[in-house]
Amino acid sequence: MRNLACVTLLLSGLVPLLPAQTVAHPRDKDIHDPDTLAWWHTTEALSNDSMEGRDTGTAAYQRAADMVAARLKAAGLQPAGDNGTWFQTVPMHQVDVDANKTWINISEGEKSDLSFNLRFLQDITVTVTENLPHDTTGALVFRGYCGKDQMHDIAGKFVVCFGTQRAGLPGGGERAANARAAGAVGIINVDDPYFTIEPPRWPVAYARSVSIVTNEAKRPTGKPFLSLRLSADAFTHLLQGTGHDAAAILNTGGTKQPLDSFDFPGNFSLAVHLETTEKDIFSPNIIAILPGTDPTLKAEYVVAAAHLDGYGYGTPVKGDNLYNGALDDAAYVALLIQIADDIKAGKLPAPKRSLLLCAFTGEEKGLLGSRFFVDHPTVPLAQIAADVNLDQLRPLFPLHILTAEALTDTTLGDTARSVGAPLHIELRPDNEPERGLLHRADQYPFLEKHIPAISFVFGFDPNTDAERRYREWYNVRYHRPQDDLTQPMDFDAAKTFDTFFYNLVEAIANTPTRPSINPGSQFAAKP
Repeated sequence: MRNLACVTLLLSGLVPLLPAQTVAHPRDKDIHDPDTLAWWHTTEALSNDSMEGRDTGTAAYQRAADMVAARLKAAGLQPAGDNGTWFQTVPMHQVDVDANKTWINISEGEKSDLSFNLRFLQDITVTVTENLPHDTTGALVFRGYCGKDQMHDIAGKFVVCFGTQRAGLPGGGERAANARAAGAVGIINVDDPYFTIEPPRWPVAYARSVSIVTNEAKRPTGKPFLSLRLSADAFTHLLQGTGHDAAAILNTGGTKQPLDSFDFPGNFSLAVHLETTEKDIFSPNIIAILPGTDPTLKAEYVVAAAHLDGYGYGTPVKGDNLYNGALDDAAYVALLIQIADDIKAGKLPAPKRSLLLCAFTGEEKGLLGSRFFVDHPTVPLAQIAADVNLDQLRPLFPLHILTAEALTDTTLGDTARSVGAPLHIELRPDNEPERGLLHRADQYPFLEKHIPAISFVFGFDPNTDAERRYREWYNVRYHRPQDDLTQPMDFDAAKTFDTFFYNLVEAIANTPTRPSINPGSQFAAKP
């Protein structure tokens, strides 16, 4: 309660910010640069256990939002949210599946000894929608990659598909559409264990959906349909006694070879019982303006953005159920605060264009805050010159390469290359597009509105220690409790990136020519 009261006073300007030295900072000895030290202290404040992982719509998220607003106010920025406030409220609807009351059973008829439960969130999970049926039962059939031509005789059944993400094969949306069209009651996507650039991970934190509430929003209609995801290990268990070799199927699918269809023998069936709860929630974006200094250019805005939300509490991993989200993405909300502090202190030049600093909500639930902002902008959308999004950044090894999303789609790519060169940073396009990182972060809604946008990932050469560290992070820490303040860090690399970011924002804000979408880009406005 004292923390909440203190934040309220900070926002009202009645008390000064507490000095950093009143809090223990166990990693100070590892950080040799004052700016990086200040950035990490803010990261600690946003992602320590008291912030409870900042899940969208929670009191903990609001505490973090209040802190960010207080820091931006102290840095001299102006509020740019709703009605002269720091906050843009995003109305949402949340649906949760109660893991303790949900069960999923495989059986082979009443007279068979074969019957077992799949562990919800450990072996299998469900895509949560607003019209989930409470009880669904159906026979099991396997239909390979679940292309349209494979979807024969699946009406009233659960169709099991190899859940590939690889180019040239049906994607998740296409598989589900094919299954629906052919009358299946549900689809079960089996993990591809050979998708090594981002292997599937278990357990899942929770089964939850959050969606934006709009005046046009309508409750889903039509026949209920279940979309399930199954681990490769559970698939192996499922096929025991069926006469089919799970390992061979997984290997065949993992190498994009043709997969045969088959029906499960006898009376194999799947029964799913789901218990759900629903509620309306509200969660704010934090939006602030640093006015530009140029009489003409200050009418345009350079957005610098990161997402404040994390996962909060979820399924325990190694005994820890708090998903702190230190690098994803508290550290880069902290960097927004740091650039504001540095400009106020005169360590960085004041920009000619105005800066619009945005800490978005609901990114982990589907880019909700950024989508809401571009649909309900608090400044004229036509006056937003560019968006630099800070996410997916992992300072785990020396920074020599940055992968840039949308590198060749806008003139920001050339600007980033010119900024990176004196820092000996090479800018590269994304060489792993099948992961879909372009679509998975808050730059994407800006690009969809034809606003030049760019984001970055620490890059690496194949078969290097940098690649090993990068893969380890995604396997062990990504959307896990282990993304916390104790994880391995390269603070010199963090300093290098922070310098790159400062210089990039300065270059975009001060160059007279406004950034643009390149001709031929998928994001160019259609005539």
